[in-house]
Amino acid sequence: MNTAKLLARICALLLGLALAAVPPSYPQEPESPAGEQAAPVPVEQPLPYSHKTHVALGIQCRDCHAIADPGFAAGYPAEATCMACHASIKTDSPHIQLLAKLNSEGTAVPWKRIYRVPDFVWFSHASHVEDAGFECETCHGPVAQREVLFQEKPTTMAACMECHARNNAPNDCDLCHDPG
Repeated sequence: MNTAKLLARICALLLGLALAAVPPSYPQEPESPAGEQAAPVPVEQPLPYSHKTHVALGIQCRDCHAIADPGFAAGYPAEATCMACHASIKTDSPHIQLLAKLNSEGTAVPWKRIYRVPDFVWFSHASHVEDAGFECETCHGPVAQREVLFQEKPTTMAACMECHARNNAPNDCDLCHDPG
């Protein structure tokens, strides 16, 4: 390995260690005064949605959350996907009426993200779900049992590295970080 690449890897490692010590800028579970984890707070969404109810009807994660190329994100469902059923189901609900209005206007529901990795981290849903065969619950918890969602699992560098170690996956810095 040439000197420039070695220096870049050392810088990336030092940056990763320094950033691991900085508190994240995305929501985390609050801590109780005793230092124990407090009960997680569900994220209030613009429309109520029960994953539990929909999964009980046979709907699977990827029926609504497609992993589009290049595979970095599992997207939110298109409003038309929801309306395929809700054009005739619960049409008297004010929430479904709002969904129908947004759909007819071509406006996306402004869902609030629950899980986020920092912008400087490369993460691919495709490599984890399609290539490695992990179930969504591995990272997102038992969503199928939830009426409302909250962040159940950490998206920290330590958590990801522990998972990679448990699954004999590489933990090289440049796997998730671009050393430049």
